[in-house]
Amino acid sequence: MIASKNSIYNFILVSFLAIILPLNLFAQEKKPTRVLFVGNSFTYFWNMPQLVKAMGASQGVSLEIHQSTVGGSNLKQHWLEEKGTLTRKFLKEERWDYVILGDHSLSTIDTPESFKIYAKKFSKLVRSGGAEPIFYMTWAYKSNPLMQPAITQGYTELAAELDASIIPVGPIWMQARELRPDLNMYFDDKHPSTDGSYLIALIVYKTLTGNAINEISNRVTTTDIDGEKLYLSFVLEENALFFKQLVTAAGIEPIKL
Repeated sequence: MIASKNSIYNFILVSFLAIILPLNLFAQEKKPTRVLFVGNSFTYFWNMPQLVKAMGASQGVSLEIHQSTVGGSNLKQHWLEEKGTLTRKFLKEERWDYVILGDHSLSTIDTPESFKIYAKKFSKLVRSGGAEPIFYMTWAYKSNPLMQPAITQGYTELAAELDASIIPVGPIWMQARELRPDLNMYFDDKHPSTDGSYLIALIVYKTLTGNAINEISNRVTTTDIDGEKLYLSFVLEENALFFKQLVTAAGIEPIKL
């Protein structure tokens, strides 16, 4: 009779554990951080958002990356749903952790009031959905480095007023130009080359996570829908090392997912 009771007890215990343990492990599994990039070609050139995701995957950081980007667009057009933009729809209908907001490269210079108005509108909308806005500070054109102070000032003042974070691409980009004038950072007068996009991705990833980036590969890969390795970016090893040292030395204030 005792053996029978023990058998029943053990059966119940094993059954209980078989149900509870998987549920507990499932509950402990961390959901990927959902990030929405809002912007234009300064964001999507050379698959920059995908580079950020792949850099995270290489370090075990799970990022779910989406983008609402239209070439040549500004935040006003995203807000007014012009040029086929769907940004407000994405923000209202889906859950995000962070929304990276990039305005047109000339907005802080040519239309500073509009830049502030629509950045504030988006910041309020993003936070109403439980996410945090992050502002994507762009860089000066190849033909006019003197653009950078106005860009930097515009984003810095805006972020301070809204108590928001900045991804400081512009100042680090300009430092790279100064220290390594031999590098080809530009595809044309304004868009990034593959080297430039690699640098941008490092800055974005460092801002999001605060992780050490010295082990990030100079060849960033992912997998395609068939499970085959897909190369997103090739950067010379010596240039990748320079970029990683530059970003690390910049002392970026991380968000830390």
